[in-house]
Amino acid sequence: MQITPELIQQLGSLSRLSFSKEEESRLVEDLQQMLNFVDKLSEVETAEIEPLMHVSAGFNTFRKDEPTESIDREEMLKRAPGADEEFFRVPKVIKRS
Repeated sequence: MQITPELIQQLGSLSRLSFSKEEESRLVEDLQQMLNFVDKLSEVETAEIEPLMHVSAGFNTFRKDEPTESIDREEMLKRAPGADEEFFRVPKVIKRS
């Protein structure tokens, strides 16, 4: 596949982005290099290779889930900058239109 400035303009239009001529030419080069790399990978013989679920042979390294002491709810709520009887109070971040 050949990456062209027209393709970059079409992709920009679909994604609601605009590019300067300099950015457009740089994107053409970068995307073409990526596609060339993928084409190069397709030349590798993989018929005898077993698929992997993970790249490494690692395993779950999480700690054991054991109960430990924690801060009391009332103590936490006392230290909070804003709280009511049960919950932390935070500023509203979602606006309805």
